[in-house]
Amino acid sequence: MTDTDTEKATRYLYLARHGEASADETTLTDSGRRQAVLLGERLRSAPLSVIHHGPLPRARQTAQLIGAQLDAVPLRQSEPAGDYIPYLPTKEELPPDSADALLGFLAQFSEEERNGGPALARQAVAEFTGPADGDGPRHELVVTHNFLIGWLIRAALDAPQWRWLGINHSNAALTVLRYTPGKPSAVLFYNDMRHLPEELRWTGFPPELHI
Repeated sequence: MTDTDTEKATRYLYLARHGEASADETTLTDSGRRQAVLLGERLRSAPLSVIHHGPLPRARQTAQLIGAQLDAVPLRQSEPAGDYIPYLPTKEELPPDSADALLGFLAQFSEEERNGGPALARQAVAEFTGPADGDGPRHELVVTHNFLIGWLIRAALDAPQWRWLGINHSNAALTVLRYTPGKPSAVLFYNDMRHLPEELRWTGFPPELHI
């Protein structure tokens, strides 16, 4: 190893969508707060070194409630962990039978959300993914939003860039990605809700998608 080389270790990236939010998205509901506490209790056995979270209240409050269940894990607000459109596909990239519906879905978002997101998504990949610097495994939690979780899962699987669309995540569910030096990135598990009682599962999904 030369002086310019940096030793690399496996990174375990824990991804959680914020707890259920109020209709105006300014705070968590009572259910959302309970979801966050239960997720924090589940994560007590995980050797987390940091909790990153987006700047919006629903992500910040979720991270604070998770952190309150843990032993002095630092919280760090991160703009790339926010809520935004990570990638805008062209019609030619999309499956012909769903292209119009997907583009119509994206058209409902503001110009700021549509145009500012891709740069933040690139920052998120650079900041949160890949093997970590150091000589031992690193475990990090990102409390974020549905779209970024879909984007990071897509990236871990080397799927087409448009494929973040259609990857949905429940409130306070847990996904873990692994980045090991010299190996492909891996999705260890996805949208895991076993820490939540039945009545707190599947929030954030339309009723027809509750399984």
